[in-house]
Amino acid sequence: MYVHQHWPYKHPYAARTWTLEDWRGYAGGLKAIGYNTILLWPILETMPEPLMPSDRANLIKLGKVIDMLHNEHQMRVYIALCPNIVARNEEARKATFQQRHYYYCEDLVNPGDPVAMQKMITWRQKLIQYLKNVDGVTIIDSDPGGYPNSSIAEFVNLLGEHRKMLNRIRPEIELVYWMHAGWRGWGRLYEKGKLELGKPEEYEETLQRLIALNPEPWGMANGLAYAKKFGVAGRVMSFNYGRIEGEPSFPSTNFGGDNAYEGAKSDAPLGVMGNAQTHCVQLPNTFAFVRGALGRSLTPEDYVQFGNDLIVGQGATIVQAWGLLGSLDIEAQRQMASKLDSLSRQRLEMGPLKGLLFGSAKRFLTDLAMMLRYRAAITGLVNAVESGKETQKALALLVKDAGAWQARHGYENNWYEPRMLNALARLNSPAIRDALAVTYEIQSPLKPGEIAFEQIRQNFAKIETYTPRLLSAMRKTLEEMETTKPPQ
Repeated sequence: MYVHQHWPYKHPYAARTWTLEDWRGYAGGLKAIGYNTILLWPILETMPEPLMPSDRANLIKLGKVIDMLHNEHQMRVYIALCPNIVARNEEARKATFQQRHYYYCEDLVNPGDPVAMQKMITWRQKLIQYLKNVDGVTIIDSDPGGYPNSSIAEFVNLLGEHRKMLNRIRPEIELVYWMHAGWRGWGRLYEKGKLELGKPEEYEETLQRLIALNPEPWGMANGLAYAKKFGVAGRVMSFNYGRIEGEPSFPSTNFGGDNAYEGAKSDAPLGVMGNAQTHCVQLPNTFAFVRGALGRSLTPEDYVQFGNDLIVGQGATIVQAWGLLGSLDIEAQRQMASKLDSLSRQRLEMGPLKGLLFGSAKRFLTDLAMMLRYRAAITGLVNAVESGKETQKALALLVKDAGAWQARHGYENNWYEPRMLNALARLNSPAIRDALAVTYEIQSPLKPGEIAFEQIRQNFAKIETYTPRLLSAMRKTLEEMETTKPPQ
C-alpha cells in the first residue's frame, strides 16, 4: 500500500497527521487482510533547510514507524522521492509540516548543474538519515519532477547520484526507478505548457542507461513490458495506480464494481502496489484490491465478514450503507444516514480489524452517514437543475451537507465530482463559473525563450485550495438567490 502524504488536512483523514499508534493499527489491519509492504511519501521535498521543529518531529516519528513496521508486522518499507525537487525555504517556513501545501513551496533543481545537484543530494542525505532503516527508496520519473530541456542521460545520472548517497547511508537500501509519466514527458510540460507523456523510445532509453549504470541493489516500479524486452523483468513491481482511489480526490468512499479487484491483478514478479489518499475512508476498496491481488473471492458475504471484522455484528449494515453511496435513491440514503447516526450512539465493539478504524467505530459510522447525505444532496441538485424546480432549496442542502463533511475532514484540493460540477455550471453563477475555471496547463503561448514551470506551479498551487473556494462560491450563489427571490 502506498501512503501518499501530499495533502494537508485533518486527523485521521490525512496520513500526515497519523500518530505512531495510528500507523501501528492501520498497518496491523493491512497485514491481517494480506498486505505485506508499505510505501510512504515523507515529502522531504517540502522541508526547509534548516528544518523546522514540526519537520524534525515528523522525521523522527517516521523513523519509529519504519522500525515498528519491520519489527512488529514484518513488513517491508519503502519511501518515495521526487527526482529533483527541493523546497523554497522562505515559503516552506510559513507553515508547519502538517499544514504546508506542496505546490506553494516547490522548486526544481537542474540535473545538468553539478553544484546544484550536489547541494540537493547533500541535503537529502541528512534527511534520509532519519529514515535509514528503509528497505528501499523509490524515485519517480516525474509528476512531480522533470526539468526543461533536460536529457534522459541527466535523469539516469541523477539516479546514480542517489545510489552513491544511499551507499553512504546504508548500502543495502534498494534504489527503485518508478516509471511513470516520463522524465521527458514532464520536461515538455515545462517547456511548452502542455502535457505530453513519455514515449516508448524514451522509456527504453532510460531503462537501457539504467541497466548500463547497474546501481545495485536496484529495482523497477512499472514498465514490465520494457523490462521483459531487456531481460530485467525479475526486478519489477507493478504500481496499479488509482484502483482504490484517485488522487487528488474529495474524500468519499468508493464501493462496488471491479476497478479495485481486477485492477490489482498483475504479472509483475515482485507483486502489486495499491494506493489511497484518505485511507480511513477507502476501506472497501482497500479490501477488494488485496483480494484481487491474492486471487481470493470477493462476494457479498466476504464484504459482510470484512464489515463484521471492523465492528462486531454490524457487517450487513455497513455493506448496505456502502452500497447506497452510489445510489440515486435520495430517501434511502437519508434513511440509512439516520440509522447510522443512531447506531453510532450505541455501545459498539470493534473487531479484529479495528486498526483500520483508527480507534473509533463512532467516527467511522458518522463519516459514512455524512457521506450518504452529501451524495444525496448531489442527486438532489442534479434533479432540481434538470427539472428547473427548487434549485435554491437543493443548493442550500448541498452547501449544508457537503460543507459539513468538508469541515469534518478539512480537505482543500481538487474536487472532481462530474455530476455535481455539471449541475453547478448550469446555475449560470459568475462566482461558481470563476471557481470552476482551474487548470494546470498554461492558457497563453509562451514568449521566445520562456519556460512554463512557474506558471504551472502557480496553477497547481491554486488547485490546492480549490475545494474551499468552490464552497465559498456556492454559498455566495445561494445568498444571491435568496436576495433576488421574488415575493410570494
